[in-house]
Amino acid sequence: MPASPPTGPLVTHGTLTEQLRALGVRPGEILLAHTSLSSLGWVNGGPVTVVRALLDTLGPDGTLVVPTQSGDLSDPALWQAPPVPEEWWGTIRATMPAYDPLTTPSRGVGVIPETVRTWPGALRSAHPQTSFAAVGARAAKITAGHAPDCRLGEQSPLAVLERLGARVLLLGAGYDTCTGFHLAEYRVPSPRVRVGRPGPDGWETVTEVSITSERFDELGHDFERDRPVVRGRVGAAGARLFPLADAVAYAERWLPVHRPREEEFRHPAV
Repeated sequence: MPASPPTGPLVTHGTLTEQLRALGVRPGEILLAHTSLSSLGWVNGGPVTVVRALLDTLGPDGTLVVPTQSGDLSDPALWQAPPVPEEWWGTIRATMPAYDPLTTPSRGVGVIPETVRTWPGALRSAHPQTSFAAVGARAAKITAGHAPDCRLGEQSPLAVLERLGARVLLLGAGYDTCTGFHLAEYRVPSPRVRVGRPGPDGWETVTEVSITSERFDELGHDFERDRPVVRGRVGAAGARLFPLADAVAYAERWLPVHRPREEEFRHPAV
């Protein structure tokens, strides 16, 4: 049987840049983008076109930042999608390659962040599980100093982005993907967990703040109700644009009331 025709709309570099500008993306700003390529429609040129349109809209003085997480560099005992046999766990821990910001692929964040990660001139932060990649004028400042025991807290690019006045772009993505909310988790009572991962000298374990995106969709709904959020469409995708600092501050107030968590040690990591 013949293949089904692609679903539209047809999206080009020109339509993307025009709609991003209409949404309010400004030349020279810093943009933390959470994206879904499939939500945009049929993009001529795929993720390369999307990244080029974002960079062209930001201009030479702007900076594009994306999450380039690699959560598969983790304890196989916790894997669920799919799980692996328990008898494999020891061998996996002993032989898993350590994180390399140049070669470790991102996972679970979509094809657009992976395209940014490999973009000419891209820089990537040092955390082996929750790195960020950036392209543009402030990329070095944003990605430097990501502490190995601070996934998404004060010594991560999120805190730098907050200080620099970055804005968040949700491009076909929901609030459940908003990494900025995790920064608030470091500022309210939260459990600590022991996190296993491969390190340069073999398997290592660090103690970290427990992070979860549970109820982030509800948090985002309330944030959008109470705070200014620019809404529009880019291609077929719904788009939202708002200051990162506003989202973090709102989450710091919302989480202790609506999703309180005991400040204790938990094992295993969640």
